[in-house]
Amino acid sequence: MSKQKIAVIGGTGNLGAALAGRLAKAGYEVVVGSRAADSAVAAAERLGHGIKGMANADAAAWGELVIVTVPFAAQEGTLKDIVPHVGGKVVVETTVPLVPPKVMRVQLPAEGSAALRAQAILGEGVTLCSAFHNVAAHKLATDADVACDVLVFGDEKAARSQVVKLADAIGLRGIHAGALANSAAAEALTSLLIFINKTYQVDGAGIRITGELIQPQD
Repeated sequence: MSKQKIAVIGGTGNLGAALAGRLAKAGYEVVVGSRAADSAVAAAERLGHGIKGMANADAAAWGELVIVTVPFAAQEGTLKDIVPHVGGKVVVETTVPLVPPKVMRVQLPAEGSAALRAQAILGEGVTLCSAFHNVAAHKLATDADVACDVLVFGDEKAARSQVVKLADAIGLRGIHAGALANSAAAEALTSLLIFINKTYQVDGAGIRITGELIQPQD
């Protein structure tokens, strides 16, 4: 079976570019999206590995699975741009609600989490998962082992399973973490990790789940 075509929206940013690179190296066909198509094309050329660049809306239409990697401030506008093109698809939100300059303080939005905010914008026709909140992008951009688990949230187990497999494919460990509402925990944890990085001078703290885990059956 051929692997899914993956569109990384906001793929010119640090996390988006790192995910796109790892996915392409793992054998996926990848397009990075940006607000400006020429920026996406330039980023794709830098990344190599057959990655292509398009405007966000075109990338979302092309992808079979769509990963959104934009800052919280750009979340609403980006999702409204792609919503006509993601009906019936799995969309993976990576957005964390960081509100500069107080990025070391948890500031969840009124909806409860960035993921629930995204679901409200995208509507019921989209299957939303959230993941990749706590992975250091600069480490992911290298070929080094990244000692970080990926908590995957979503209301549909089959969709979560797709994202767990993506995480596994790029050298991380994906873990089912329950309903989309639970995403608030990982989103809030990002601010804690930023605080830990500064306080203990850590180069990109991550999380690992202890214990011997047996992956659930699909």
